[in-house]
Amino acid sequence: MSIKVSVIVPCYNQVEFLNECLISVLNQTYEDWECIIVNDGSTDETEKISLEWEKKDSRFVYLKKENGGLCSARNYGIAHASGKYILPLDSDDKIGSEYLERGIKVLEKDKDVGIVYCKAHLFGTENKDWILPTFDKKHLLCENLIFCSALYRKEDWKKIGGYDENLKYGWEDWEFWINMVYSLDKKVIKLNYKGFYYRIKESSMITFINKDKTKQLETLDYIYFKHKKLYNDSFGHPIISYRKIWKLENKYKILILYIKKLKSSFTAKNILLKQ
Repeated sequence: MSIKVSVIVPCYNQVEFLNECLISVLNQTYEDWECIIVNDGSTDETEKISLEWEKKDSRFVYLKKENGGLCSARNYGIAHASGKYILPLDSDDKIGSEYLERGIKVLEKDKDVGIVYCKAHLFGTENKDWILPTFDKKHLLCENLIFCSALYRKEDWKKIGGYDENLKYGWEDWEFWINMVYSLDKKVIKLNYKGFYYRIKESSMITFINKDKTKQLETLDYIYFKHKKLYNDSFGHPIISYRKIWKLENKYKILILYIKKLKSSFTAKNILLKQ
């Protein structure tokens, strides 16, 4: 019996990349999927292109809503999804043809696995493999180790309350993975397969937040204080003064988490923010 997976594609004024993204879904070796395209208040031709895809293949589903941001669009699409499994896919990115098939096999085999991701490649203004740090549960508290397009169960999304729509500037997927790994105590598996292609552009949400230190700190404040007990329990003491340290070290373009009287062997230096 085949297990359906729902690919969720939020769209906001990036129609020039949408066809390429949806072709990568259409080319999957795993065929029991639906692709929910969520138009988050776009003013370009997103609707026109999306409706053409609906006519081309009934597995494509078009939804439209008022602009509410990336988290809102993802949550809206997932709420309407009929699949057991979810794969978020931004409208300017692509996936390899075997990604769904390989990922679902892992999730079906082990119920303790909550997140499956893969090797990745950067394309667009750059063209190179994206070398991510090896996943470590404690390291995850200090930087995002998993890109947004990983497979997980819809029921787990529901249990943790979805993506936090208060995170308007980015890092919503990082906070989502923290929730998934710690609140649900789920294992994370990385496939030995290059199946995610992340488009690098001159302007994007991540470049926007990386250039705006105020929004970075606002977002870090929010994530830290939302999970304050978790951070304190994990490191054995409060993490303090990172705002002060940031002002001193911003020339390195990274945030150094200052941990007072560190008792743990884990070092959280130089790993939170990347260019």
